[in-house]
Amino acid sequence: MAMVFGMFMAILDIQIVSASLAEIQAGLSASADEVSWVQTAYLIAEVVMIPMSGFLARALSTRVLFTVAAAGFTISSALCATAGSIEQMIVWRAVQGFIGGGMIPSVFAASFTLFPGRQRAVVTPVIGLVATLAPTIGPTIGGWLTQQLSWHWLFLINVGPGIAVTLAAAMLIDFDRPEHKLLRHFDWLGLIGMAGFLGGLEYVLEEGPNHDWLEEPAVFACAVVSAVGSVLFFWRAFVAREPIVDLRAYRDRNFALGSLFSFVVGVGLYGLTYLYPVYLSRVRGYDSMMIGETMFVTGVAMFLTAPISGVLSRRLDPRIMMLIGFAGFGLGTFMVTGITKDWDFWELFVPQILRGASLMLCMVPVTNLALGTLPPAELKNASGLFNLVRNLGGAVGLAVINTLLNHRLDLHLARLHESVAWGRGAAEEMLANLTLRYSELGAGADQLAAIKRMALLVRREATVMAFSDVFLVLTGLFAALALATLTLRKPRAVAAPPGAH
Repeated sequence: MAMVFGMFMAILDIQIVSASLAEIQAGLSASADEVSWVQTAYLIAEVVMIPMSGFLARALSTRVLFTVAAAGFTISSALCATAGSIEQMIVWRAVQGFIGGGMIPSVFAASFTLFPGRQRAVVTPVIGLVATLAPTIGPTIGGWLTQQLSWHWLFLINVGPGIAVTLAAAMLIDFDRPEHKLLRHFDWLGLIGMAGFLGGLEYVLEEGPNHDWLEEPAVFACAVVSAVGSVLFFWRAFVAREPIVDLRAYRDRNFALGSLFSFVVGVGLYGLTYLYPVYLSRVRGYDSMMIGETMFVTGVAMFLTAPISGVLSRRLDPRIMMLIGFAGFGLGTFMVTGITKDWDFWELFVPQILRGASLMLCMVPVTNLALGTLPPAELKNASGLFNLVRNLGGAVGLAVINTLLNHRLDLHLARLHESVAWGRGAAEEMLANLTLRYSELGAGADQLAAIKRMALLVRREATVMAFSDVFLVLTGLFAALALATLTLRKPRAVAAPPGAH
């Protein structure tokens, strides 16, 4: 329970600041480009630590790693709240993300080490719920804290629970022993390569869609760093005596397939958590609190589906569960392809229920598929890779979604501009009506106001059409994954103890 709560805090902090960046920007007198690093620094640092956590857990023991990670996360959270400049905030957010990343994979590895057979069918849905619920409700909690208190409480809220988790971890975790001799062969070259590879890749995926990808010098430089780092990282992974990340887990077919499906779960988890709030903000004009209230439906659906998912995992073929889950995802996104400017809470109600329920139905069998047949010695390392893949799925999904939104918006704007050009009867009639509405502004100003209003209407409609296109692409992706589950062989002994083969 202590480890699960620590993981919840670490994953929650990925998204909790996303709804309150404007307030942080104002509080620290930062520019829009600078404040985006509050999020980016956390993500880059976390994605470097997650795969490395397996090696550190073996070398230091899960107890030491988790205790140090929880303590460091708590201290850096307090330092984020006291930051007096944007530079300090970025540094402490990077520290927070790096240290917090050590808690996330440890929980998955511990669950498969501690709980055999039927017990795991109870524990896995709880961990899956926490891992997926935290980023879903993050913007809601962040928006509420900022409105009711201040942005400082986005970080101060971690301090009390963080101290409790640190003490509990130090006193209660005791199921493995450290292998200190591993530290004598620590692969510094591999660490440098992995940091460049994953850190550069995360930056490219985060900033590329907003800066014309490689046309932006910083994005291009990070792409080069990522490419060079990947060569160094994979070389060291195969030749180092004790590689920083052991890739041998991918020899297990179940783990390789489970990682692929985890990647797509990341797209669904983070992609849709991003898309719905952006629509509600840009088109409907909702503030962070109203967005949170609308999005809360997904969290409730996940919470109610978690125990059902646990029962089904004991009685149902995991391939059938994944088929139902991915098909539910696809149906939910297909329903939203008919989106209009007037869609509100109730129009999004059923799609969000489908999304929440489908996430839980997918997460449990995917986790069991990936980790359920690995020997105990490989679990810590494999858990880091499994979580890394899900996060990368989210990063790639967001990059593709943002790129699609921008391209389809430009396309629809060009087409709609043709429809409202001079000489189009309906357009000229609407312009005349709008000019009449703004007649109190005086001659000349009324027509300028009318033209500006028409331009805004055209942009709004083009934006809605772009959202519809993105939801259609996601529908195709989830439908393809649902069909792909039919090609899987039944996983071997998914419900057996982790040493079973």
